[in-house]
Amino acid sequence: MSERYSRQALFKPIGENGQKKLLNKHVLIIGCGALGSANAENLVRSGVGELTIVDRDYVELSNLQRQQLYTEEDVRHQLPKAVAAKKRLLEINSEVMIHAHVLDVTPDSLLPLLKGIDMVIDSTDNFETRFILNDLLQREELPWVFGSCVGSTGMSFTILPNETPCLQCLLNSIPVSGATCDSVGIISPAVQMVVAHQTTEVIKLLVGDKKALRSKLVTFDLWNNHYHMMNVARAKKQECPTCGKNPSYPNLQYESSTKTDILCGRNTVQIRKPQKPNLDELANRLRNIAPIKYNEFLLSIEYKSYRLVFFQDGRTLVHGTDSIEKAKSIYNQLAG
Repeated sequence: MSERYSRQALFKPIGENGQKKLLNKHVLIIGCGALGSANAENLVRSGVGELTIVDRDYVELSNLQRQQLYTEEDVRHQLPKAVAAKKRLLEINSEVMIHAHVLDVTPDSLLPLLKGIDMVIDSTDNFETRFILNDLLQREELPWVFGSCVGSTGMSFTILPNETPCLQCLLNSIPVSGATCDSVGIISPAVQMVVAHQTTEVIKLLVGDKKALRSKLVTFDLWNNHYHMMNVARAKKQECPTCGKNPSYPNLQYESSTKTDILCGRNTVQIRKPQKPNLDELANRLRNIAPIKYNEFLLSIEYKSYRLVFFQDGRTLVHGTDSIEKAKSIYNQLAG
């Protein structure tokens, strides 16, 4: 056994046999921001043999406060996060095989990446992508670890197809805020807390210690000293469209997907969501970020060099760019 992993192999639940198993495993990380970069570093240092990372964004100065793989040099060169992460991860451990993909997650783009994967870590920044993951990984019967954080709060849960409630079941049973890091901020210890739970669950599964898995949803608020483990076994519903008896996987259907259009000559992208927004709730979250204009039909906000107009029917106009990827990134920063 390599001296590199000797201290980890001394930990009895892993041991040398578990360490050898890790060397032959392949993990997919969706999103390489705060959660993704920290999970990736943990797994690379732990000796997971193969890692695939997916992210559509590039490194910005505001990322450096909590996204631990990146540097000011990455910001100056506006490197895609997946590219910058791979470079840094290989400097940490050149023995690991790392695949980096700069792409937007859709059912079609993600499916080819699942071949040969042992499990998936959710490190995304929006629930639309998580619901795609939820449906696709249930259908392909791949385990994954959900995680999210904002402010000083966070939560995590390990999802095992055919055994545990899926994400759709969970969110029908517990209240989840739509707040984002851009609307209410975040402290880096909240990131590390979620990551500690996620990485540990991944290692348990990869070494085959399924009995040690945490079966409860963990939630916490570090600033207000709250930590809670919630038994969610009863949240699993037979009628769930994702993990029930007759799954239809609605988030993989075209009519449930986000539609985007570049408005010719207007330097504007239109984003159309199948769900109608709650403009009152959105206004309450956004009014502390930048000036808003708001009536019963629409809400508009000036954000950085962009102007976003949210309509009651589910449409949003992102003025100031003709890049669909950038428009979706800005939208997710504000609307989650």
